Amino acid sequence: MSGKPASLYDLSFVDNRGQEIDLKQFEGRPVLVVNTASKCGFTPQYDGLQELHEKFQEQGLVVIGFPCDQFAHQEPGDDDDIAEFCRVNHGVTFPLSTKVDVNGTSTHPVFAFLKDRAGGLLGSRIKWNFTKFLVMPDGTTVKRYAPNVTPDKIEGDIVEAIAEEPAA
Repeated sequence: MSGKPASLYDLSFVDNRGQEIDLKQFEGRPVLVVNTASKCGFTPQYDGLQELHEKFQEQGLVVIGFPCDQFAHQEPGDDDDIAEFCRVNHGVTFPLSTKVDVNGTSTHPVFAFLKDRAGGLLGSRIKWNFTKFLVMPDGTTVKRYAPNVTPDKIEGDIVEAIAEEPAA
């Protein structure tokens, strides 16, 4: 693809089992994207993310965790270690990507898109683990949440996103 993607649904990622996941399959649904880490003070947020996944998946919400080791080496494991940690300690059943970069020259295209659509308070650079992005069903409108904003605090925005009619 040449140029910038018009929508999140124009992108894909590789899940932690090595499968290419085309985000087009989630078109018309809200998607919550989070850069995660297993050894971070915010790691307990996995529980809240799983709760959102369980509560709203039948209504269309897609939660995707993108493990990242760019912040104080807080995601040292490989994809299998990360998946096992998330399953055993937090009951995670939502999709996880392979480990990605969210900043720098190797920024994953999903995060390049998200940062372009929703810069942070101090610029678009992601400052820490568990920065959250809620992509509306139109695939282009993005809300960004700081790492200290817990998953339960964005539930109202998720309910609004679910109620939103996707663009025709």
